[in-house]
Amino acid sequence: MNPGPMLAPYAASDETSRGRQYPESPPSYRSEFQRDRDRIVHCAAFRRLEYKTQVFVNHEGDLFRTRLTHSMEVAQIGRSIARAMNLNEDLTEAITLAHDLGHTPFGHSGQDALNACMREFGGFEHNLQSLRVVDLLEEKYAGFPGLNLTFETREGILKHCSAKTAAQLGELGRRFVEKKQPGLEAQVANVADEIAYNNHDVDDGLRSGLITMTQLADLELFGEQYRQVSSQHPGLSGRVQVHEIVRRMINRLVVDLIENSTRLLTESAVSSIEDVRGAAGPLIMSSESVRRQSRELKQFLREHLYAHYRVRRMTLKAHKVIESLFAAFMDDPRLLPPQYQSKSVADDGAAPVSVRARIVADYIAGMTDRYAIQEHQRLFDPAALT
Repeated sequence: MNPGPMLAPYAASDETSRGRQYPESPPSYRSEFQRDRDRIVHCAAFRRLEYKTQVFVNHEGDLFRTRLTHSMEVAQIGRSIARAMNLNEDLTEAITLAHDLGHTPFGHSGQDALNACMREFGGFEHNLQSLRVVDLLEEKYAGFPGLNLTFETREGILKHCSAKTAAQLGELGRRFVEKKQPGLEAQVANVADEIAYNNHDVDDGLRSGLITMTQLADLELFGEQYRQVSSQHPGLSGRVQVHEIVRRMINRLVVDLIENSTRLLTESAVSSIEDVRGAAGPLIMSSESVRRQSRELKQFLREHLYAHYRVRRMTLKAHKVIESLFAAFMDDPRLLPPQYQSKSVADDGAAPVSVRARIVADYIAGMTDRYAIQEHQRLFDPAALT
């Protein structure tokens, strides 16, 4: 099914898709990428994102963003960009909704902790884990493991990859070895993720009281919108003021991205998705001035939000929970739920330790914040008998 006549010649389409790992009959009344999007929305890993956090642990407050709300916001931004540039909206949405499926509980601190635990066993990286989720771990279909997504959606999920790991991924990893680019929809999803992440962390940081408007007003990107809002709406304060500033920041970044990327595409004279993959660099990119402003904002968040003592305390607790769980399950796989026990034991009863480590990492990465906390209590709190 053709997703529409308005697609640019360098956009992804059913006709140019490299297909699925396991052949399937074409879908009825929807495109291949719509099918991908639908499978992602209906999978268990997507539902669990509701209880996985960005910066704040899930029980810290109901109004802070989770991985689910973040993914939905990235999808909205990505679709807006794709539509304006005549790219494939359905593919863009599928990638954005799937990009965090492999994230651990407790945000980036959880990933850092699990990566440290897995250092001797190949490490842990959430983009690779997201691919592992859709290729293998989801168990829903009789004809194949995982979700059997199209090459283009899987390509977009795998944003980063070492050359060593890429060599083990066949066609999907070839672009990292050959230094090629992903399709434009994957590039849009990557930038949309960064736009949403930075600006919504500003919103959550202000809501939590860990950062202030006074601090942010010194930043070029925030300060410009802050002054405009103050001039146009004198006396405005509170949540409405914050929302008005943040939405204008997002709009500023999105408009600049569309205009600069359109210029880059025109100058590069690409005429197909293969031309895009062979380009010297990304073609979806903000202007240099906006990239500089975004770097300034990211540096501020690293120094004043992510390094805030309250966030660091949550980070410490997250590390201890994940490290303790990993050590316990590695020491005695019989503590794992039955379905994970069976995966961690070979036919002769002794699976390689690296296999066991990866199964333990799969189990921990799939946990929500509250489930990880409860599992830790069940294992280490004498009062929690079940």
